[in-house]
Amino acid sequence: MENMSDLVFVRKVDVMDKKLLDVAVGRQKADLVIKNGQLVNVFTKEIYRGGVAVAGEKIAAVGDIDYTIGENTRIIDAQGNYITPGFIDGHIHPESSNLSIRSFAEAVLRHGTTTIMTDLHELGVVGGLEAIEAVLKENTTDLKIYFVVPSHVPFSPFLETSGGKFDLQIVQKALSRPDAVGLSECVGQYITRGFPGLMESIEYAKAHGKSIHGHLPDIKGPELNMCVAAGVRTDHESLSGDDAVERLRAGCHLMIREGSAAKNLKDCLQGILKNKMDTSRVSIITDDLHTIDLVDKGHLDQAVREALADGVDFATAIQMVTLNAARAYELDDQLGGLAPGRWADINITSGPEDFQVETVISNGKLIALYDQMQVHYPKAVHDSRLLHTVTLKNPITPESFAIKAPDGANKVNVQVMDTLPFIPITVGREAALDVKDGVVQCDVAQDVLYIAQVERYGKNGNIGKAFMGGFHLTRGAIASSVGHDNHNIIVLGTNFEDMALAVNRVAELNGGQVVADGGQIRAELAYEICGLLSDLPADELADKKRELNRVIHDMGCPISIPFMFLSFICLAAIPSFAVTDHGFIDVLQQKVIDPIISYS
Repeated sequence: MENMSDLVFVRKVDVMDKKLLDVAVGRQKADLVIKNGQLVNVFTKEIYRGGVAVAGEKIAAVGDIDYTIGENTRIIDAQGNYITPGFIDGHIHPESSNLSIRSFAEAVLRHGTTTIMTDLHELGVVGGLEAIEAVLKENTTDLKIYFVVPSHVPFSPFLETSGGKFDLQIVQKALSRPDAVGLSECVGQYITRGFPGLMESIEYAKAHGKSIHGHLPDIKGPELNMCVAAGVRTDHESLSGDDAVERLRAGCHLMIREGSAAKNLKDCLQGILKNKMDTSRVSIITDDLHTIDLVDKGHLDQAVREALADGVDFATAIQMVTLNAARAYELDDQLGGLAPGRWADINITSGPEDFQVETVISNGKLIALYDQMQVHYPKAVHDSRLLHTVTLKNPITPESFAIKAPDGANKVNVQVMDTLPFIPITVGREAALDVKDGVVQCDVAQDVLYIAQVERYGKNGNIGKAFMGGFHLTRGAIASSVGHDNHNIIVLGTNFEDMALAVNRVAELNGGQVVADGGQIRAELAYEICGLLSDLPADELADKKRELNRVIHDMGCPISIPFMFLSFICLAAIPSFAVTDHGFIDVLQQKVIDPIISYS
Protein backbone atom coordinates (compact mmCIF):
# COMPACT_ATOMS: atom_id res chain seq x y z
CA MET A 1 0.00 0.00 0.00
CA GLU A 2 1.24 3.49 -0.87
CA ASN A 3 2.22 5.65 2.06
CA MET A 4 0.68 9.06 2.69
CA SER A 5 3.62 10.99 1.21
CA ASP A 6 3.28 9.07 -2.08
CA LEU A 7 -0.44 9.90 -2.26
CA VAL A 8 0.25 13.58 -1.68
CA PHE A 9 2.88 13.55 -4.43
CA VAL A 10 0.51 11.86 -6.88
CA ARG A 11 -2.17 14.45 -6.22
CA LYS A 12 0.28 17.30 -6.86
CA VAL A 13 1.28 15.79 -10.21
CA ASP A 14 -2.37 15.23 -11.13
CA VAL A 15 -3.19 18.95 -10.83
CA MET A 16 -0.27 19.88 -13.07
CA ASP A 17 -0.47 19.89 -16.87
CA LYS A 18 0.23 16.23 -17.58
CA LYS A 19 0.43 16.72 -21.33
CA LEU A 20 2.96 19.52 -20.90
CA LEU A 21 5.17 17.25 -18.80
CA ASP A 22 4.78 14.32 -21.19
CA VAL A 23 5.76 16.45 -24.21
CA ALA A 24 8.69 17.91 -22.29
CA VAL A 25 10.06 14.44 -21.50
CA GLY A 26 9.18 12.93 -24.88
CA ARG A 27 6.25 10.67 -23.96
CA GLN A 28 3.87 12.71 -26.16
CA LYS A 29 4.35 14.87 -29.22
CA ALA A 30 4.06 18.66 -29.37
CA ASP A 31 1.09 20.51 -30.80
CA LEU A 32 3.35 23.12 -32.38
CA VAL A 33 7.06 23.32 -33.10
CA ILE A 34 9.14 26.22 -34.35
CA LYS A 35 12.43 24.93 -35.73
CA ASN A 36 15.54 26.10 -37.61
CA GLY A 37 15.75 29.40 -35.76
CA GLN A 38 18.20 31.51 -33.82
CA LEU A 39 17.01 31.34 -30.20
CA VAL A 40 17.32 34.59 -28.28
CA ASN A 41 17.83 33.38 -24.73
CA VAL A 42 16.99 36.35 -22.52
CA PHE A 43 18.01 34.47 -19.38
CA THR A 44 21.63 34.17 -20.49
CA LYS A 45 21.78 36.80 -23.26
CA GLU A 46 22.93 34.12 -25.70
CA ILE A 47 21.82 33.58 -29.28
CA TYR A 48 22.17 30.08 -30.72
CA ARG A 49 20.54 27.61 -33.11
CA GLY A 50 17.44 25.86 -31.85
CA GLY A 51 13.69 25.69 -31.69
CA VAL A 52 10.66 25.75 -29.39
CA ALA A 53 8.07 23.03 -28.76
CA VAL A 54 4.58 23.93 -27.54
CA ALA A 55 2.01 21.82 -25.72
CA GLY A 56 -1.34 23.55 -25.49
CA GLU A 57 -0.73 27.08 -24.21
CA LYS A 58 2.72 26.46 -22.69
CA ILE A 59 6.29 25.93 -23.83
CA ALA A 60 7.34 22.30 -23.33
CA ALA A 61 10.91 22.36 -24.62
CA VAL A 62 13.54 24.65 -26.12
CA GLY A 63 16.78 24.05 -28.00
CA ASP A 64 16.90 20.58 -29.56
CA ILE A 65 13.21 19.83 -30.00
CA ASP A 66 13.23 17.25 -32.81
CA TYR A 67 12.16 14.54 -30.35
CA THR A 68 8.84 16.35 -29.78
CA ILE A 69 7.77 16.27 -33.43
CA GLY A 70 5.06 13.80 -34.42
CA GLU A 71 2.90 13.29 -37.45
CA ASN A 72 0.22 15.67 -36.13
CA THR A 73 2.62 18.37 -34.94
CA ARG A 74 2.28 21.69 -36.72
CA ILE A 75 5.73 22.85 -37.80
CA ILE A 76 6.77 26.43 -38.47
CA ASP A 77 10.18 26.75 -40.13
CA ALA A 78 11.90 29.89 -38.82
CA GLN A 79 14.32 29.68 -41.77
CA GLY A 80 17.25 30.95 -39.76
CA ASN A 81 15.37 33.94 -38.34
CA TYR A 82 15.36 34.87 -34.67
CA ILE A 83 12.99 33.34 -32.12
CA THR A 84 12.20 35.70 -29.24
CA PRO A 85 9.71 35.76 -26.40
CA GLY A 86 6.49 37.71 -26.96
CA PHE A 87 6.88 41.34 -25.98
CA ILE A 88 5.58 42.78 -22.70
CA ASP A 89 4.66 46.42 -22.14
CA GLY A 90 5.11 46.95 -18.42
CA HIS A 91 3.26 50.28 -18.29
CA ILE A 92 0.74 51.36 -20.88
CA HIS A 93 -2.60 53.14 -20.94
CA PRO A 94 -4.41 51.52 -23.89
CA GLU A 95 -7.01 54.28 -23.68
CA SER A 96 -4.50 56.76 -25.12
CA SER A 97 -4.82 54.94 -28.44
CA ASN A 98 -8.58 55.68 -28.30
CA LEU A 99 -9.15 52.10 -29.46
CA SER A 100 -11.62 49.78 -27.74
CA ILE A 101 -9.82 46.90 -26.06
CA ARG A 102 -10.45 44.37 -28.82
CA SER A 103 -9.28 46.71 -31.57
CA PHE A 104 -6.27 47.62 -29.44
CA ALA A 105 -5.39 43.97 -28.83
CA GLU A 106 -5.52 43.15 -32.52
CA ALA A 107 -3.29 46.12 -33.33
CA VAL A 108 -0.52 45.41 -30.80
CA LEU A 109 -0.54 41.63 -31.23
CA ARG A 110 0.31 42.22 -34.87
CA HIS A 111 3.55 43.83 -33.70
CA GLY A 112 4.54 41.05 -31.32
CA THR A 113 3.15 42.39 -28.04
CA THR A 114 1.49 39.48 -26.27
CA THR A 115 1.17 40.92 -22.73
CA ILE A 116 0.49 44.33 -21.22
CA MET A 117 0.49 45.60 -17.65
CA THR A 118 -2.12 48.33 -17.32
CA ASP A 119 -4.21 50.11 -14.73
CA LEU A 120 -6.90 51.17 -17.24
CA HIS A 121 -6.83 54.27 -15.07
CA GLU A 122 -8.51 56.49 -17.64
CA LEU A 123 -11.58 54.26 -17.69
CA GLY A 124 -11.57 54.30 -13.89
CA VAL A 125 -11.52 58.11 -13.92
CA VAL A 126 -14.74 58.12 -15.94
CA GLY A 127 -16.62 55.13 -14.52
CA GLY A 128 -14.71 53.73 -11.53
CA LEU A 129 -13.84 50.09 -10.96
CA GLU A 130 -17.10 49.02 -12.63
CA ALA A 131 -15.99 50.54 -15.94
CA ILE A 132 -12.57 48.91 -15.72
CA GLU A 133 -14.05 45.52 -14.94
CA ALA A 134 -16.50 45.85 -17.83
CA VAL A 135 -13.62 46.42 -20.27
CA LEU A 136 -11.50 43.63 -18.78
CA LYS A 137 -14.49 41.35 -19.32
CA GLU A 138 -14.56 42.43 -22.99
CA ASN A 139 -10.99 41.21 -23.44
CA THR A 140 -11.71 37.78 -24.90
CA THR A 141 -8.66 38.23 -27.12
CA ASP A 142 -5.23 36.56 -27.16
CA LEU A 143 -3.60 39.58 -25.50
CA LYS A 144 -2.85 38.92 -21.84
CA ILE A 145 -3.77 41.84 -19.59
CA TYR A 146 -2.43 42.05 -16.05
CA PHE A 147 -4.29 44.61 -13.94
CA VAL A 148 -2.22 47.15 -12.03
CA VAL A 149 -4.76 48.76 -9.72
CA PRO A 150 -5.07 52.58 -9.82
CA SER A 151 -3.66 53.91 -6.56
CA HIS A 152 -6.18 56.74 -6.28
CA VAL A 153 -8.87 58.57 -8.22
CA PRO A 154 -9.15 61.53 -8.53
CA PHE A 155 -5.48 61.45 -9.49
CA SER A 156 -4.86 64.92 -8.02
CA PRO A 157 -7.00 65.11 -4.86
CA PHE A 158 -8.88 68.38 -4.30
CA LEU A 159 -7.76 69.76 -7.68
CA GLU A 160 -10.14 68.10 -10.14
CA THR A 161 -13.52 66.43 -10.57
CA SER A 162 -13.74 62.89 -11.90
CA GLY A 163 -16.60 60.55 -12.67
CA GLY A 164 -15.20 57.52 -10.86
CA LYS A 165 -13.47 57.11 -7.52
CA PHE A 166 -10.76 54.87 -6.08
CA ASP A 167 -10.30 55.05 -2.31
CA LEU A 168 -8.76 52.51 0.07
CA GLN A 169 -11.88 50.35 0.16
CA ILE A 170 -12.12 50.17 -3.64
CA VAL A 171 -8.37 49.57 -3.96
CA GLN A 172 -8.68 46.64 -1.57
CA LYS A 173 -11.53 45.19 -3.60
CA ALA A 174 -9.61 45.62 -6.87
CA LEU A 175 -6.43 44.06 -5.47
CA SER A 176 -8.41 40.91 -4.64
CA ARG A 177 -8.92 40.21 -8.34
CA PRO A 178 -6.84 37.24 -9.56
CA ASP A 179 -5.39 39.36 -12.39
CA ALA A 180 -4.31 42.20 -10.06
CA VAL A 181 -0.51 42.34 -9.80
CA GLY A 182 0.27 45.69 -8.23
CA LEU A 183 -0.60 49.28 -7.38
CA SER A 184 -0.10 51.82 -10.15
CA GLU A 185 0.97 55.46 -10.51
CA CYS A 186 1.86 56.21 -6.89
CA VAL A 187 2.67 59.90 -7.21
CA GLY A 188 5.98 60.95 -5.65
CA GLN A 189 4.75 64.30 -4.37
CA TYR A 190 1.84 62.62 -2.61
CA ILE A 191 4.11 60.04 -1.00
CA THR A 192 6.49 62.69 0.29
CA ARG A 193 3.54 64.66 1.65
CA GLY A 194 2.14 61.56 3.27
CA PHE A 195 -1.33 61.60 1.72
CA PRO A 196 -3.21 59.21 4.06
CA GLY A 197 -5.34 57.37 1.50
CA LEU A 198 -2.38 56.69 -0.77
CA MET A 199 -0.07 55.59 2.04
CA GLU A 200 -2.72 53.22 3.38
CA SER A 201 -3.23 51.72 -0.07
CA ILE A 202 0.53 51.21 -0.46
CA GLU A 203 0.73 49.47 2.91
CA TYR A 204 -2.23 47.24 2.06
CA ALA A 205 -0.78 46.29 -1.33
CA LYS A 206 2.61 45.46 0.18
CA ALA A 207 1.01 43.37 2.92
CA HIS A 208 -0.78 41.34 0.24
CA GLY A 209 2.29 40.73 -1.90
CA LYS A 210 1.50 43.25 -4.64
CA SER A 211 4.18 45.43 -6.23
CA ILE A 212 4.19 49.23 -5.96
CA HIS A 213 4.74 51.29 -9.10
CA GLY A 214 5.71 54.94 -9.01
CA HIS A 215 4.97 58.15 -10.86
CA LEU A 216 8.01 60.21 -9.84
CA PRO A 217 8.56 63.25 -12.09
CA ASP A 218 11.19 65.63 -10.68
CA ILE A 219 11.73 63.37 -7.66
CA LYS A 220 15.40 63.31 -6.70
CA GLY A 221 17.75 62.84 -3.75
CA PRO A 222 16.07 62.49 -0.35
CA GLU A 223 12.59 62.47 -1.89
CA LEU A 224 13.55 59.58 -4.18
CA ASN A 225 15.01 57.76 -1.19
CA MET A 226 11.71 58.20 0.66
CA CYS A 227 9.64 56.86 -2.26
CA VAL A 228 11.81 53.77 -2.66
CA ALA A 229 11.81 53.26 1.12
CA ALA A 230 8.00 53.41 1.01
CA GLY A 231 8.06 50.43 -1.34
CA VAL A 232 8.04 51.94 -4.83
CA ARG A 233 9.59 49.36 -7.14
CA THR A 234 9.44 51.07 -10.55
CA ASP A 235 9.30 54.50 -12.15
CA HIS A 236 8.53 55.54 -15.73
CA GLU A 237 9.03 59.32 -15.45
CA SER A 238 12.79 59.60 -16.12
CA LEU A 239 13.59 62.25 -18.70
CA SER A 240 17.40 62.14 -18.74
CA GLY A 241 20.44 59.95 -18.28
CA ASP A 242 20.96 61.43 -14.82
CA ASP A 243 17.39 60.50 -13.83
CA ALA A 244 17.92 56.98 -15.12
CA VAL A 245 21.21 56.47 -13.29
CA GLU A 246 19.85 57.84 -10.01
CA ARG A 247 16.86 55.49 -10.06
CA LEU A 248 18.91 52.41 -10.88
CA ARG A 249 21.45 53.23 -8.18
CA ALA A 250 18.56 53.58 -5.70
CA GLY A 251 17.40 50.04 -6.51
CA CYS A 252 14.39 51.23 -8.50
CA HIS A 253 13.42 49.34 -11.66
CA LEU A 254 13.69 51.83 -14.52
CA MET A 255 10.88 51.80 -17.06
CA ILE A 256 12.11 53.93 -19.96
CA ARG A 257 9.28 55.63 -21.81
CA GLU A 258 9.32 55.55 -25.59
CA GLY A 259 5.77 56.31 -26.62
CA SER A 260 4.06 59.06 -28.57
CA ALA A 261 3.82 61.90 -26.06
CA ALA A 262 7.22 61.27 -24.47
CA LYS A 263 10.32 59.78 -26.07
CA ASN A 264 12.99 59.34 -23.41
CA LEU A 265 14.84 56.24 -24.61
CA LYS A 266 17.88 57.88 -26.20
CA ASP A 267 18.53 60.26 -23.30
CA CYS A 268 18.06 57.63 -20.59
CA LEU A 269 20.19 55.04 -22.38
CA GLN A 270 23.11 57.47 -22.65
CA GLY A 271 23.54 57.51 -18.88
CA ILE A 272 23.18 53.73 -18.61
CA LEU A 273 25.61 52.91 -21.43
CA LYS A 274 28.13 55.56 -20.38
CA ASN A 275 28.30 54.07 -16.88
CA LYS A 276 28.26 50.48 -18.20
CA MET A 277 25.39 49.69 -15.88
CA ASP A 278 23.64 46.36 -15.53
CA THR A 279 20.38 46.48 -17.50
CA SER A 280 18.47 43.62 -15.87
CA ARG A 281 16.31 46.20 -14.05
CA VAL A 282 15.62 48.25 -17.18
CA SER A 283 12.55 47.80 -19.36
CA ILE A 284 11.09 49.84 -22.21
CA ILE A 285 7.45 50.89 -22.00
CA THR A 286 5.23 53.12 -24.12
CA ASP A 287 2.90 54.65 -21.48
CA ASP A 288 0.82 56.59 -24.04
CA LEU A 289 0.64 55.40 -27.65
CA HIS A 290 -1.08 57.36 -30.41
CA THR A 291 -3.11 55.42 -32.97
CA ILE A 292 -1.20 56.84 -35.93
CA ASP A 293 2.14 55.85 -34.39
CA LEU A 294 0.80 52.36 -33.66
CA VAL A 295 -0.35 51.92 -37.26
CA ASP A 296 2.61 53.57 -38.99
CA LYS A 297 5.51 52.59 -36.71
CA GLY A 298 4.41 49.78 -34.45
CA HIS A 299 4.60 49.21 -30.73
CA LEU A 300 7.49 47.65 -28.79
CA ASP A 301 9.01 46.43 -32.06
CA GLN A 302 9.61 50.11 -32.84
CA ALA A 303 11.16 50.55 -29.38
CA VAL A 304 13.56 47.70 -30.13
CA ARG A 305 14.59 49.41 -33.36
CA GLU A 306 15.23 52.63 -31.43
CA ALA A 307 17.27 50.83 -28.76
CA LEU A 308 19.39 49.10 -31.40
CA ALA A 309 20.02 52.44 -33.12
CA ASP A 310 21.08 53.89 -29.76
CA GLY A 311 23.79 51.27 -29.28
CA VAL A 312 22.09 48.48 -27.31
CA ASP A 313 23.03 44.96 -28.38
CA PHE A 314 20.31 42.73 -29.80
CA ALA A 315 19.89 40.29 -26.91
CA THR A 316 19.76 43.14 -24.36
CA ALA A 317 17.21 45.06 -26.43
CA ILE A 318 14.97 41.98 -26.53
CA GLN A 319 15.48 41.49 -22.80
CA MET A 320 14.23 45.05 -22.20
CA VAL A 321 10.86 44.31 -23.82
CA THR A 322 10.40 40.80 -22.41
CA LEU A 323 12.04 39.31 -19.32
CA ASN A 324 12.86 42.58 -17.58
CA ALA A 325 9.24 43.73 -17.65
CA ALA A 326 8.14 40.38 -16.23
CA ARG A 327 10.77 40.69 -13.49
CA ALA A 328 9.36 44.07 -12.45
CA TYR A 329 6.15 42.26 -11.47
CA GLU A 330 7.80 39.03 -10.26
CA LEU A 331 6.13 37.16 -13.12
CA ASP A 332 9.28 35.87 -14.81
CA ASP A 333 8.41 32.30 -13.81
CA GLN A 334 5.32 32.60 -16.05
CA LEU A 335 6.30 34.80 -18.99
CA GLY A 336 9.04 36.87 -20.53
CA GLY A 337 11.35 34.07 -21.66
CA LEU A 338 11.54 30.99 -23.83
CA ALA A 339 11.66 28.23 -21.23
CA PRO A 340 9.65 25.14 -20.32
CA GLY A 341 6.48 25.88 -18.39
CA ARG A 342 6.21 29.51 -19.51
CA TRP A 343 3.32 30.77 -21.60
CA ALA A 344 3.90 30.01 -25.27
CA ASP A 345 4.26 33.65 -26.33
CA ILE A 346 6.73 33.59 -29.19
CA ASN A 347 7.83 35.89 -31.99
CA ILE A 348 9.84 35.12 -35.10
CA THR A 349 11.76 38.19 -36.20
CA SER A 350 14.39 39.37 -38.59
CA GLY A 351 17.79 40.35 -37.24
CA PRO A 352 19.09 43.58 -35.72
CA GLU A 353 20.04 45.12 -39.05
CA ASP A 354 16.39 45.50 -40.12
CA PHE A 355 14.32 44.36 -37.18
CA GLN A 356 10.76 43.29 -38.03
CA VAL A 357 8.29 40.96 -36.34
CA GLU A 358 7.19 38.40 -38.90
CA THR A 359 5.29 35.73 -36.97
CA VAL A 360 3.47 35.99 -33.62
CA ILE A 361 2.24 33.22 -31.34
CA SER A 362 0.32 33.95 -28.13
CA ASN A 363 -0.73 31.26 -25.65
CA GLY A 364 0.35 28.69 -28.22
CA LYS A 365 -2.01 30.13 -30.84
CA LEU A 366 -0.84 31.44 -34.19
CA ILE A 367 -1.77 35.14 -34.34
CA ALA A 368 0.22 36.49 -37.27
CA LEU A 369 2.10 34.60 -39.97
CA TYR A 370 4.50 36.51 -42.20
CA ASP A 371 2.83 39.77 -41.10
CA GLN A 372 -0.65 38.51 -42.02
CA MET A 373 -3.14 38.41 -39.14
CA GLN A 374 -4.68 35.00 -38.57
CA VAL A 375 -7.28 36.25 -36.07
CA HIS A 376 -9.94 38.93 -35.89
CA TYR A 377 -11.94 39.95 -32.82
CA PRO A 378 -15.55 41.06 -33.33
CA LYS A 379 -16.90 44.26 -31.82
CA ALA A 380 -18.01 43.82 -28.21
CA VAL A 381 -21.49 44.49 -26.91
CA HIS A 382 -20.66 47.19 -24.39
CA ASP A 383 -21.92 47.39 -20.83
CA SER A 384 -24.35 50.32 -20.54
CA ARG A 385 -22.09 51.86 -17.90
CA LEU A 386 -19.50 52.54 -20.61
CA LEU A 387 -21.90 54.58 -22.74
CA HIS A 388 -23.54 58.03 -22.48
CA THR A 389 -21.04 59.37 -19.97
CA VAL A 390 -21.19 63.09 -20.82
CA THR A 391 -23.59 65.33 -18.88
CA LEU A 392 -23.19 69.12 -18.82
CA LYS A 393 -24.77 70.55 -15.69
CA ASN A 394 -25.15 74.04 -17.17
CA PRO A 395 -25.56 75.42 -20.72
CA ILE A 396 -22.25 76.29 -22.35
CA THR A 397 -22.17 79.71 -24.06
CA PRO A 398 -19.33 81.91 -25.30
CA GLU A 399 -19.53 83.85 -22.04
CA SER A 400 -18.69 80.63 -20.16
CA PHE A 401 -15.02 81.06 -21.06
CA ALA A 402 -14.46 84.75 -20.31
CA ILE A 403 -11.77 85.63 -17.76
CA LYS A 404 -12.85 88.85 -16.10
CA ALA A 405 -10.27 91.52 -15.41
CA PRO A 406 -10.17 93.44 -12.11
CA ASP A 407 -12.42 96.50 -12.07
CA GLY A 408 -10.86 99.42 -13.89
CA ALA A 409 -8.11 97.41 -15.57
CA ASN A 410 -7.05 98.32 -19.12
CA LYS A 411 -4.16 95.89 -19.33
CA VAL A 412 -3.22 92.81 -17.31
CA ASN A 413 -0.05 90.85 -16.80
CA VAL A 414 -0.84 87.11 -16.86
CA GLN A 415 0.87 83.82 -16.21
CA VAL A 416 0.92 81.75 -19.42
CA MET A 417 1.73 78.05 -19.52
CA ASP A 418 3.62 76.93 -22.62
CA THR A 419 3.78 73.33 -23.68
CA LEU A 420 7.18 72.17 -24.81
CA PRO A 421 7.06 71.17 -28.50
CA PHE A 422 8.54 67.69 -27.98
CA ILE A 423 6.86 66.60 -24.73
CA PRO A 424 3.66 67.90 -23.10
CA ILE A 425 5.37 69.35 -20.05
CA THR A 426 4.50 72.97 -19.35
CA VAL A 427 6.73 75.90 -18.42
CA GLY A 428 5.73 79.38 -17.31
CA ARG A 429 5.87 82.70 -19.15
CA GLU A 430 4.44 86.13 -18.41
CA ALA A 431 2.55 88.16 -21.02
CA ALA A 432 0.77 91.52 -21.14
CA LEU A 433 -2.80 91.30 -22.49
CA ASP A 434 -5.44 93.89 -23.32
CA VAL A 435 -8.80 94.18 -21.57
CA LYS A 436 -12.01 94.83 -23.49
CA ASP A 437 -15.38 95.34 -21.81
CA GLY A 438 -13.91 93.95 -18.62
CA VAL A 439 -12.72 90.69 -20.27
CA VAL A 440 -9.07 89.73 -20.76
CA GLN A 441 -8.29 89.26 -24.46
CA CYS A 442 -6.04 86.53 -25.81
CA ASP A 443 -3.27 87.53 -28.24
CA VAL A 444 -2.54 85.25 -31.20
CA ALA A 445 0.52 87.34 -32.11
CA GLN A 446 2.08 86.47 -28.75
CA ASP A 447 0.81 82.87 -28.95
CA VAL A 448 -1.40 83.39 -25.92
CA LEU A 449 -4.68 81.50 -26.31
CA TYR A 450 -7.67 80.78 -24.10
CA ILE A 451 -7.80 77.34 -22.50
CA ALA A 452 -10.52 75.93 -20.26
CA GLN A 453 -11.79 72.68 -18.83
CA VAL A 454 -15.51 71.98 -18.45
CA GLU A 455 -16.70 69.44 -15.88
CA ARG A 456 -18.61 66.77 -17.84
CA TYR A 457 -20.09 64.42 -15.24
CA GLY A 458 -23.00 66.62 -14.25
CA LYS A 459 -21.67 67.02 -10.72
CA ASN A 460 -20.91 70.73 -10.27
CA GLY A 461 -20.65 72.53 -13.62
CA ASN A 462 -17.14 73.81 -12.87
CA ILE A 463 -15.17 75.58 -15.59
CA GLY A 464 -11.47 76.20 -14.99
CA LYS A 465 -9.79 78.84 -17.16
CA ALA A 466 -6.22 79.85 -18.02
CA PHE A 467 -3.92 81.06 -20.80
CA MET A 468 -2.00 78.69 -23.05
CA GLY A 469 1.00 78.92 -25.36
CA GLY A 470 2.90 76.48 -27.54
CA PHE A 471 0.00 75.41 -29.77
CA HIS A 472 0.22 78.49 -32.06
CA LEU A 473 -3.38 78.34 -33.30
CA THR A 474 -4.16 81.39 -35.40
CA ARG A 475 -7.93 80.83 -35.52
CA GLY A 476 -10.73 78.56 -34.31
CA ALA A 477 -10.86 76.15 -31.38
CA ILE A 478 -10.35 72.48 -30.55
CA ALA A 479 -12.11 70.49 -27.82
CA SER A 480 -11.79 66.95 -26.48
CA SER A 481 -13.30 64.70 -23.81
CA VAL A 482 -9.85 63.11 -23.40
CA GLY A 483 -8.03 65.07 -20.70
CA HIS A 484 -5.70 63.35 -18.23
CA ASP A 485 -6.40 62.57 -15.48
CA ASN A 486 -9.99 63.64 -15.08
CA HIS A 487 -11.34 63.45 -18.63
CA ASN A 488 -13.53 66.48 -18.43
CA ILE A 489 -13.84 68.46 -21.68
CA ILE A 490 -10.69 70.43 -22.45
CA VAL A 491 -10.97 73.28 -24.95
CA LEU A 492 -8.35 75.55 -26.50
CA GLY A 493 -9.15 78.47 -28.78
CA THR A 494 -8.70 81.94 -30.16
CA ASN A 495 -12.31 83.02 -29.57
CA PHE A 496 -15.15 82.17 -27.23
CA GLU A 497 -17.73 81.42 -29.94
CA ASP A 498 -15.78 78.58 -31.53
CA MET A 499 -14.84 77.26 -28.08
CA ALA A 500 -18.51 77.01 -27.06
CA LEU A 501 -19.42 75.39 -30.39
CA ALA A 502 -16.68 72.77 -30.01
CA VAL A 503 -17.53 71.91 -26.40
CA ASN A 504 -21.24 71.54 -27.13
CA ARG A 505 -20.50 69.29 -30.09
CA VAL A 506 -18.29 67.05 -27.95
CA ALA A 507 -21.21 66.73 -25.54
CA GLU A 508 -23.63 65.91 -28.38
CA LEU A 509 -21.27 63.14 -29.53
CA ASN A 510 -21.17 61.78 -25.96
CA GLY A 511 -17.44 62.23 -26.10
CA GLY A 512 -14.91 62.80 -28.81
CA GLN A 513 -12.66 65.37 -30.43
CA VAL A 514 -13.87 68.37 -32.39
CA VAL A 515 -12.34 71.19 -34.43
CA ALA A 516 -14.39 74.37 -34.89
CA ASP A 517 -13.50 77.42 -36.99
CA GLY A 518 -15.53 80.40 -38.10
CA GLY A 519 -18.69 79.13 -36.45
CA GLN A 520 -18.59 75.74 -38.19
CA ILE A 521 -17.45 72.25 -37.26
CA ARG A 522 -14.47 71.50 -39.48
CA ALA A 523 -13.65 67.98 -38.26
CA GLU A 524 -14.82 65.59 -35.55
CA LEU A 525 -14.32 62.10 -34.20
CA ALA A 526 -16.70 60.36 -31.77
CA TYR A 527 -15.53 58.28 -28.80
CA GLU A 528 -18.68 56.50 -27.74
CA ILE A 529 -17.04 54.39 -25.01
CA CYS A 530 -16.56 56.51 -21.86
CA GLY A 531 -15.83 59.49 -24.09
CA LEU A 532 -12.40 57.90 -24.63
CA LEU A 533 -12.59 54.96 -27.03
CA SER A 534 -13.84 53.99 -30.48
CA ASP A 535 -14.74 50.58 -31.89
CA LEU A 536 -13.16 51.43 -35.24
CA PRO A 537 -10.24 49.26 -36.38
CA ALA A 538 -6.84 50.87 -35.85
CA ASP A 539 -6.31 51.67 -39.55
CA GLU A 540 -9.66 53.47 -39.86
CA LEU A 541 -9.24 55.39 -36.63
CA ALA A 542 -5.74 56.46 -37.67
CA ASP A 543 -7.11 57.85 -40.94
CA LYS A 544 -9.72 59.91 -39.09
CA LYS A 545 -7.08 61.20 -36.70
CA ARG A 546 -4.90 62.22 -39.63
CA GLU A 547 -7.76 64.35 -40.92
CA LEU A 548 -8.21 65.98 -37.51
CA ASN A 549 -4.49 66.73 -37.41
CA ARG A 550 -4.50 68.11 -40.95
CA VAL A 551 -7.25 70.61 -40.13
CA ILE A 552 -5.55 71.71 -36.90
CA HIS A 553 -2.21 72.08 -38.66
CA ASP A 554 -3.92 74.27 -41.28
CA MET A 555 -5.04 76.47 -38.36
CA GLY A 556 -1.40 77.10 -37.46
CA CYS A 557 -0.54 74.39 -34.92
CA PRO A 558 2.92 72.81 -35.54
CA ILE A 559 2.57 70.02 -32.95
CA SER A 560 2.34 66.67 -34.74
CA ILE A 561 -0.28 65.17 -32.38
CA PRO A 562 -2.08 68.23 -30.97
CA PHE A 563 -4.97 66.42 -29.24
CA MET A 564 -2.62 64.10 -27.34
CA PHE A 565 -0.56 67.09 -26.18
CA LEU A 566 -3.75 68.91 -25.21
CA SER A 567 -4.86 65.97 -23.07
CA PHE A 568 -1.79 66.33 -20.85
CA ILE A 569 -2.41 70.01 -20.08
CA CYS A 570 -5.11 68.82 -17.64
CA LEU A 571 -2.70 66.67 -15.64
CA ALA A 572 -2.07 68.31 -12.28
CA ALA A 573 0.71 65.86 -11.38
CA ILE A 574 3.19 66.82 -14.13
CA PRO A 575 5.16 70.10 -13.91
CA SER A 576 4.83 72.96 -14.09
CA PHE A 577 1.24 74.13 -14.71
CA ALA A 578 -2.11 72.62 -15.65
CA VAL A 579 -5.77 73.50 -16.02
CA THR A 580 -8.58 71.43 -14.52
CA ASP A 581 -12.24 72.16 -13.92
CA HIS A 582 -11.11 73.65 -10.57
CA GLY A 583 -8.95 76.27 -12.28
CA PHE A 584 -5.35 77.13 -13.15
CA ILE A 585 -3.02 74.78 -11.23
CA ASP A 586 0.50 75.41 -9.96
CA VAL A 587 1.63 71.79 -9.99
CA LEU A 588 4.64 72.16 -7.72
CA GLN A 589 2.58 73.94 -5.08
CA GLN A 590 -0.45 71.71 -5.73
CA LYS A 591 -2.89 74.59 -5.57
CA VAL A 592 -5.21 76.69 -7.71
CA ILE A 593 -3.75 80.09 -8.61
CA ASP A 594 -5.04 83.19 -10.40
CA PRO A 595 -3.67 83.50 -13.96
CA ILE A 596 -3.78 87.31 -13.58
CA ILE A 597 -0.60 88.48 -11.88
CA SER A 598 -1.09 92.25 -11.96
CA TYR A 599 -2.99 94.98 -13.85
CA SER A 600 -2.90 98.62 -14.78
